[in-house]
Amino acid sequence: MIYDLKTNATYFVNDKNKPIRYGEINLINPPRRRLRNEPEKEGIEALPVFCGFCGTDFELMKMGRASNLTAKFPIGEQRLINGHEGVVWVSGENRFAIVLIRGGDSYDPTRFTEDESYFEYGCDGADGIFCDKGYFNPDMLLHLPEKYKNLTRLPLSLAKRLVFSDPYACAIFQHERMCDIGAAQNFRVEMARNNCNEELARKLACESTFDRAVIFGLGTTGLFIGDQIRRNHKNAKILFVARSNEKSGKAEFVKENLNADYMSTADMNEYEIAESIINHLGGTATVFVGTSGTELESRIAFDYSALGCNGIYDSFSLGPKVTYDTMPFGFKNQVILSSINFTQKHMEQAIEILCDSHFDELVKLIDKEEFIADPVCAYENRIYCKGAPLKTAVIWNKAFIDEEK
Repeated sequence: MIYDLKTNATYFVNDKNKPIRYGEINLINPPRRRLRNEPEKEGIEALPVFCGFCGTDFELMKMGRASNLTAKFPIGEQRLINGHEGVVWVSGENRFAIVLIRGGDSYDPTRFTEDESYFEYGCDGADGIFCDKGYFNPDMLLHLPEKYKNLTRLPLSLAKRLVFSDPYACAIFQHERMCDIGAAQNFRVEMARNNCNEELARKLACESTFDRAVIFGLGTTGLFIGDQIRRNHKNAKILFVARSNEKSGKAEFVKENLNADYMSTADMNEYEIAESIINHLGGTATVFVGTSGTELESRIAFDYSALGCNGIYDSFSLGPKVTYDTMPFGFKNQVILSSINFTQKHMEQAIEILCDSHFDELVKLIDKEEFIADPVCAYENRIYCKGAPLKTAVIWNKAFIDEEK
């Protein structure tokens, strides 16, 4: 098979001034495997159509500025095409697809162990989707629901929803893990409280884990974890906590669509934040999800006791250190969970859920020409700046998008 091994793309490099660039580059198409014991396969051609910007992209850009990206480059290359959220057109199959970004020589690339390896399209060792054309393992080009099988132009509203496939899959994984931990953590309490057998007690413990849920931060990850909690636990009391004004679009969205409460931390000190959380919930949190990216979240949970006895702290932020005093932590029988992954099953579930959601309302577009003219400026002054929308995306190939729908 002969490939045209050039494309136009944005890509990361190690450079203090221009860590992300746009231009023509050589493509690569090494054989890759989705899972251990599966055959390695060369990628097949796909045309990126709609691309979303992720906070991981922004962190990778900062790593390039500090010349710390070398380990992330594909083998033999000194650059990485960025992007892992969006929709592509699979040329040889005449269909749209979502790229499953994680694969490798492991039984489960989201739960790999020390003797296993993995790659991530657009993030680690494999090129992503901010390009005119790319090559992806054919087993990792996931199908849209059957009702979209014959589409040749993707409605813009649907593209906006599907851009969240990766982060929403992460949220499904987080909910699954919290259920696992919650059932194991508290089933004995439920057995004693309800005088029931272990099977019933585990179900009760899974449910009671979410009696009083705090989600600290109002980005996409927190929003989707809250959505998963609400979909699966109708009686859960959910409180979002963030700096945004109570009348902000994000705050209004969670109140209206997730039947959740919202509390702004503006002008509050740490003690006041913790006390307000407890007052809002009518008690301490049974689960505390940290998604703000700051160390404040763990201090509120542990130092100021917003997380209650037998509670779970789900650390979903990248960067902040989680600290706790071992004496009260141990006697309160609390658990810290930290795992930022998902499986193919979660991605497929996410695609189904998103297609019938209202999350397209949260996506704003940046013009492709503006983005590629100065990607660094776009990241710093449009996409990740104060007042930026919850999610920014770009129509990469207008020929495949129906902007009227």
